[in-house]
Amino acid sequence: MTVPRIRLNDGTEIPALGYGTWQLDEGAVPEALGAALDAGYRHIDTAHAYGNEAAIGRVIADADIARDELWITSKLWNDRHGRDATLRAFDGTMERLGLDVLDLYLIHWPVPMEDKYAESWQAMVELREQGRIRSIGVSNFEPDHIDRIVGETGVVPSVDQIELHPRYQQRAIRDTLAARDIRIESWSPLGQGEIMSDPTIARIAETHGKSPAQVILRWHLDQGLIVFPKSTSPDHIRSNMDVFDFALDAEQTAAIDALDAADGKMGPKPSELGPIPLSE
Repeated sequence: MTVPRIRLNDGTEIPALGYGTWQLDEGAVPEALGAALDAGYRHIDTAHAYGNEAAIGRVIADADIARDELWITSKLWNDRHGRDATLRAFDGTMERLGLDVLDLYLIHWPVPMEDKYAESWQAMVELREQGRIRSIGVSNFEPDHIDRIVGETGVVPSVDQIELHPRYQQRAIRDTLAARDIRIESWSPLGQGEIMSDPTIARIAETHGKSPAQVILRWHLDQGLIVFPKSTSPDHIRSNMDVFDFALDAEQTAAIDALDAADGKMGPKPSELGPIPLSE
């Protein structure tokens, strides 16, 4: 299975579909990530805060896959903001992953109450210029946060990873990001499973002989969104990759678009999440 790639504003190309590892315990990594790699996933999304970078690094090292075929993303955690702290955190991530170059590094949350995210962004710009990161981006950044870092550095993020699923579609911020040529990565693309029981999704899935999860992933991909569902089930991991042999028609897409809801947000508000120190 060849996964389509999306060109970022820095010229690199990222696989549109990947494997997410949020809430994937270290002990579950070998079997789950091994199944993902066997199924054809080459894009892996992790973060320092997930506590599984070292386990992911070991699986990657043992896999018989050329490094240039893999796209590895990790993220700077909230209590590591500031130039020097960012550089140390990045070194730690690279040591745990066992990599010389990271494909994508993100600021996980802006933590605006500490007002250090622009300083962290500058450090990431330096790391990219040194060739240690291919692409840099942000996660959970709102337009004013992006305006700030671009204004201070002149460097536009390649991606913004935001909560996005059928019940929380973020149309306004998507338009703002598109105007800056910033690609969107959808976290919790399946709405943490809650949206999959929706009768509209179920009806469309039955029409195509697909699962609700496959329909939702197809909806993301059709809009040019980058998506990386997480599962520990080998069957579901393979199923989530099997989304390139059908298409949603205009009526079906409009029906899913209509599921957007004012109360659909499930995660924290980006402007309110604080440092939350990690134990390491």
